[in-house]
Amino acid sequence: MKEACIPGMIAWKRIPLQCALVMLGGGLMAWSQTAPTKSAPAQPSSADAPRSSSSADSSAELRVQLQTIRDAALKSDYAWRQLAHLTENIGPRPAGSPQAQAAAEYVAAELRQLGLEVHLEPAQVSHWVRGEERAELVEYPGQAPGTTQRIVLAATSGSSATPPEGITADVVVVRSFSELTALGRDKVAGKIVLYNVPYDERKALAGHSFEAYGEAVVYRSNGAKAAAEFGAVGSLVRSVGGANYRLPHTGYSTPAGIPDADLAAEDADLVEHLAAQGPVRMHLTLTPQTLPQTTGYNVVADLKGSEHPEQIVVVSGHLDSWDLGRGAIDDGAGVVISMAAAEILQRLHIRPRRTLRVIAWMDEENGGGGSKAYAQAHAAEMSNYVVAIESDAGAGHPLGFALKMSPQALAALRPVADTLDPIGATIFRAEERSPGSDIDPLVKAGVPGIGIIQDARRYFDYHHSAADTLDKVDPQELRENAAAMAVMGCFLALAPERLPR
Repeated sequence: MKEACIPGMIAWKRIPLQCALVMLGGGLMAWSQTAPTKSAPAQPSSADAPRSSSSADSSAELRVQLQTIRDAALKSDYAWRQLAHLTENIGPRPAGSPQAQAAAEYVAAELRQLGLEVHLEPAQVSHWVRGEERAELVEYPGQAPGTTQRIVLAATSGSSATPPEGITADVVVVRSFSELTALGRDKVAGKIVLYNVPYDERKALAGHSFEAYGEAVVYRSNGAKAAAEFGAVGSLVRSVGGANYRLPHTGYSTPAGIPDADLAAEDADLVEHLAAQGPVRMHLTLTPQTLPQTTGYNVVADLKGSEHPEQIVVVSGHLDSWDLGRGAIDDGAGVVISMAAAEILQRLHIRPRRTLRVIAWMDEENGGGGSKAYAQAHAAEMSNYVVAIESDAGAGHPLGFALKMSPQALAALRPVADTLDPIGATIFRAEERSPGSDIDPLVKAGVPGIGIIQDARRYFDYHHSAADTLDKVDPQELRENAAAMAVMGCFLALAPERLPR
């Protein structure tokens, strides 16, 4: 997404604001190069109205503050230090785990040190524990006598356990749900189904990694359920991601009452190649446990506003992670750049007009218990929320923002685009849905939502895998993300006028 804007994107630095935004029946459209040469007269807006000298002075002062905030973020290692502690000192943070609790307490303590009003808000969260994972091909064409072939895999969160001794069954390979349906129950019942659906790395490298992910991840999310309906005794899916170094990825799957796992891409191809030659039989052992829900905690920390403390600007990321890696890009980075927004304001002694609220969400990965509990607990105050911002797309170079808000609200963000122009975070893309899963309940309640767009061409190489570690984060790109979060969040907390809904 670094190159030219794709349809529906708005790049402030490439075209003037009055051309970037075209109001048609209350909707928002990107300006088209094929537009008629005679355009309608521009409609007056608040930006076009004469301003008093005091208003102009206030605007100039705010822009200077935003530049100061940006520069402070680009020179700071605060976010990096926090991320290093979360990922290396605490480690993996699956919901319900001791590490998740330790992480919540750590983030709360760090934000208290900054002088914020901090509390831990309880939520009922999932508690899934990975057990033994082992698979091997025990019968296949051309097999050398007395040998087997090990298969590398990782259970998904919806997987049922096999008996301790495992199960042995033939494998059938499909590349789509329609192929599964075509096989029918007669050819699927009693077998293990493998969905060998590649993640489209060409789309990812062209800047469409989330589209590629969306096309493939449905087989992880719903594959076991579909296979079970045809009588399968197990379900396997090719790992959803790139960088095929025989690295299995994990993730959420709909519970279907059968064992379910992600295979390394190379092993998925191996099984398909062998199955094309003749019958393939696998021995599979998975012993995960889905334990009763337990109490986890969202970290909620307020830097109170000086004029409108009841008005809230949320900056956030999710604190939990999968258990295979250490949750650096998913989503320790989102948490620490949100913390950095508050740290920068405190260090620069800038008091926001509105309350800047830092939230570290719990249980995003496997149920969303944290965001659901928060929305329920704060339902009565949603009218006071100015915006909810979430970063949950890695830690790559920030390209701009995805926004679920009115065209009028989007137009008010011009100072943010100008301030972030030097680092290239200038894409402002209107979305029809919430740009973050944790802020989705807030967005559904009418709160404008913002997500940071990052260079995610390599994000799914490491996503939900053992390779989600600190070294995958570039310190300078993390500073740039902290700048993007801080400038956007602080602008909305500092601006004289509240963002319109």
